[in-house]
Amino acid sequence: MNEIPPTSRQKTVPKKWTKQLYEKWLSPIKTREQFLTLISKAGAKQLIGAESQIMLEGVMKISQMHVAEIMIPTPKMDLLDVDMPIEQMLEKIIDIGHSRYPVYENEKENIIGILMTKDLLKWQRAPEINLKVFLRTAVFVPETKNLIDLLRDFKKNRNHMAMVVDEFGRISGLVTFEDVLEEIVGEIEDEFDEEEDDGEIYSLVDKSFRVAGHTTVEKFSEFFNTQLLTDDEEQFETIGGLIAHLMGHVPTKGEHHDIHGLRFEVMHSKSGVVKWYRVKKIGN
Repeated sequence: MNEIPPTSRQKTVPKKWTKQLYEKWLSPIKTREQFLTLISKAGAKQLIGAESQIMLEGVMKISQMHVAEIMIPTPKMDLLDVDMPIEQMLEKIIDIGHSRYPVYENEKENIIGILMTKDLLKWQRAPEINLKVFLRTAVFVPETKNLIDLLRDFKKNRNHMAMVVDEFGRISGLVTFEDVLEEIVGEIEDEFDEEEDDGEIYSLVDKSFRVAGHTTVEKFSEFFNTQLLTDDEEQFETIGGLIAHLMGHVPTKGEHHDIHGLRFEVMHSKSGVVKWYRVKKIGN
C-alpha cells in the first residue's frame, strides 16, 4: 500500500520560529525587572490584553509576597463562639454575610474549626447535635509563607481559608483564597457586593439598619426623614463619602460616628472602601 503523502496542513511546523522567538524576546531576560518590562511593552503594543497584563504582573507580584502582607489581622476577624446560642449565631451570620467563619472555644486564640454557613442550616434542623460535628478542620499557616505556595496548597487541599500564626505560634490573623486571587486579578465581587445603584438599605432584626456605603445622601435622608448635610457638606453625594469627611479618614471595621441621633458603625470594608454601615438610632 502506497503511503499517502502528508498535506500542507499535516506537515510538521518547523521549530525555527520558536528558536527565533526565544532568542529575540526571552534569551536577553536575566532579571525579574526585565521580564516585567517585557510584559509592559507587550501590553503597550497590544500584543496582550489589559486583563492578561494585570494577571501576569499580579503573578509576578505575589511570587515575592508573604501571607503577613495580605492577611486580615486578629482584631478585624469575624469569629464565632462554639457555645453561642443558635439564634444569636444566625443573627450574626446574617448581619456579616460571610460564607465561612473560624470558631473558637473558651478563648479566641483557641480556634477549633471552620464553620460553613451552609452547614449551619443542618445544625438548625438538629440543634441537639453538638456544633463541633459540623466544623471543618482549620488550617494553620505561618506569616512568612509565600503566596504562591499558599495558593498551591489552597488548590491542592480544596481549602478557602487558613488561620495565620506568628513565630510564637499565636493567632495573628486569617487569609482566604479570595485574598490571594485578588492580588492577581483585582477585586472580586463577593456575597456582600451589590450592583451599583443609588444604594441599599435593609432592616435588621435588632431594629438597626444595614446601609450600603454608596447609598446616596438624598436616598438616606428620605428613608430616615432627616437632614444630614449642611451648606459646607453639600458636595458629598454618598453616605460613605460624608462619613469619611466627618471622621477625617476612611473608617475601618468597628469604628463608628454619631450624627443627628444616628450611629454609623462600619460593618464591612474592602480594599479601603466601606461597603456596609450598621445604622441605629441613639439617645432619646
